Formats: sequence, C-alpha cells, structure tokens
Amino acid sequence: MPNDPGAADGAILNATDPLDWLEGELRSLDERSLLRRLATHEGPQQAEINIGGRTYVNFGSNDYLGLAADSRLAAAAQLAIAAEGTGAGASPLVTGHSSRHQALEQKIAAFEGTEAALVFSSGYAANVSAITALVERGDAIYSDSKNHASMIDGCRLSRAAVHVYSHCDASSLAERLAATAAQYRRRMILTESVFSMDGDLAPLVQLAELAERFDCMLVVDEAHATGIFGSRGRGVCEQLGVEERVHVRIGTLSKALGSAGGFVSGSRQLIEWLVNRARPYVFSTALPPATCAAAAAALEIVEREPQARQRLLAQAERLRSRLREIGPTVGASASQIIPLIVGNPERALALSARLRATGLLVPAIRPPSVPAGESLLRISLSAAHNESHVERLIAALACRS
Repeated sequence: MPNDPGAADGAILNATDPLDWLEGELRSLDERSLLRRLATHEGPQQAEINIGGRTYVNFGSNDYLGLAADSRLAAAAQLAIAAEGTGAGASPLVTGHSSRHQALEQKIAAFEGTEAALVFSSGYAANVSAITALVERGDAIYSDSKNHASMIDGCRLSRAAVHVYSHCDASSLAERLAATAAQYRRRMILTESVFSMDGDLAPLVQLAELAERFDCMLVVDEAHATGIFGSRGRGVCEQLGVEERVHVRIGTLSKALGSAGGFVSGSRQLIEWLVNRARPYVFSTALPPATCAAAAAALEIVEREPQARQRLLAQAERLRSRLREIGPTVGASASQIIPLIVGNPERALALSARLRATGLLVPAIRPPSVPAGESLLRISLSAAHNESHVERLIAALACRS
C-alpha cells in the first residue's frame, strides 16, 4: 500500500515545539526584573544619544575619550574603505591579514612598549584566545571573583583547574597559590586592571610579586584602562610601574579608542604562539581594514592629546566626591566607571527609569552581569561630557536622596 502522507503530516502538526520552554523562562526573567530588551539609538553615540526620538545624556557608553564619533577616525576609515572595501574577506591566516592589520599591530606594540601585538575581532575573543592558548587540562588559573565574562568563559574553555580568589584580595590569592603549589604544570594569575562594573583597580604590584614568588604567568586585561591610565595612556600596568612584570597584556579597541576589536601585546614568541593556537583568531574573519585604520588613528590621538584622559579622570574624581556628599554608595571606584550600588534588580530598574524620565541614561546592571544582591547603576563618564551634563546627574540624584 502507498504511504499515507496525511498521517505523517498529522504527526508533525501534533508534535510539541522543542522551544516551548522559552516562554516560561522569559516570563520568569521578567518577574525577577532580569529580562533585557534591546533599545535602538539613532545617529552617533556621543555624550548625548537619541533613543525613540528623545535625546538623553549618555552615561551608558564606554566611549571614554569621545572618539567613536571623531571625524579623524571617520576620515581614516573612509580612506581605507575607498582603498580596500568594507570587509577583510577571510580569516587572518588565509588572506584576511592586510597591510592595515600589520600596521595597526606594529603601532599597538610600539604604543604598549612590547615586542609584538596581535589584533582580534573583539576584546572577548582576545581574552578567550589568550587564556585557552596558554593553559589547558593539568594547568591552573587563579581568577579574580569579579573578572569579566569573557575571562570566565576562557577559564571554562581552557579545561584548566580554576581557583577563584576574593575580589582584589592579594592575601586570598596568596593562600590559594600556597595551598596548590605543587599540583599543576603551569599556573596563570588572571585579572582585569580596571573592573568593568565597580570601576576599582586591581592590586597589580602585589599580584606581580605573587606571580614571581610562585612562578605564575600574569595576564592582565586593560580593556577599561587603555587610553585612560598612565603617562602615555597605556593603562594601569604603566601607571603602577609593573609593565615588565606582566607577561600578557590584553586590551580593546572598542572603548577609549572608539573603534572595534581587541588585542594582545607581549613577547614575539607569545604572539607567534597565539597565531598558531588561538582558536578564535584562527577561525574568525579578520577585522575590516577600515576598522584597523580608525583604531590606528585613535592611538595617535591618545599619544598626542593626554589632556583628554587627564580631564576625564579629574572629572570622575569630582563626581565621586559629590556623590559621597549626597549619599549614594559608589564603592571603591577609582576610575571613569562609577557604580551606584542599590542591591536588588527592582530598585536598580526603578532608579534607572526615574533618571531616564529626566533625560539621563544610566543603565541598570543586574545579575548575571553582577553577583546577586549587587545590582547597580553604572555611570560611565566620557571626556565628551561637559560640566552641565554632570551637574544634571548630580541634581537628579540629590533629589532622590
């Protein structure tokens, strides 16, 4: 007998959708004030931003030097597009590594004062690449409890044993290192220099001492410090004088440098190893040449115009002082990132909404971006903010308190 197509069709129609569970999970997120939704802005993202036809003072961006809409970066990108088009066309090891990628890597190495550098498609990819290429099963990572998600994911993917030490606590790290001294082949200490949510600084001098004492690699992510800290803008490693003691420095092109992508800088051997073993590098299409051109232009501006970062950090210090006077808890922030710690996600969303009603965009940060009980509003200052912008924020928060 011929097959009965109707029966088969009926079976398909009556089948359960394997994604039915998503509705309940999304509802649960919403009920716990943890559901995220996209907001689309129009035009360039600067100190002010247009969302839904309304202009807000933008305290949510990581464009710390106001370079993302800088005409000099745009001009560099346009010249590159005219010469090389809009895409790299392939992964770096195939045909994607252009003369502009090479020029940017040489410029980053010179800027960082290292032998070499390598550019990645994102800061996330740079972190995952460095971690997974340098340690594996049989090795150990000692990771700060508040490290970025990209670092946490790199730890997991590496298959190394992971020991989490208390945030910015060198004593906690020392205890873990001493307790596991003979258990592993290679060991890595992993930290951010400026922590992305709390805006505080890692104790890099103490970490460097521990790395030397216990024969560990020291890997530092300067994503939120590149272009901001240090006499030349190289980051907290430069500011604290530990550059030569840090084996792997990781940075991003997408924050203070106003472009996109990430990088690793260090010894020539390190970079050669990453070219051969960093899977996100090997298996990703290279950055567009125009993006590299914009980032190279940004590095030149950082070197020529130190007054922008100096003004930014001075403004951040004034804002912290004023906020402490009127009551909000700003934690141990020592950077352009200032948290308003409120505790639970409902309060964070409510405060963010009240500020938004006054024309101020200060995003609420909730788990899993921060630990449970530590929801906050993240104030992200930019050199593009003027005194009026900051005074509006202070006035709105003073009314709240």
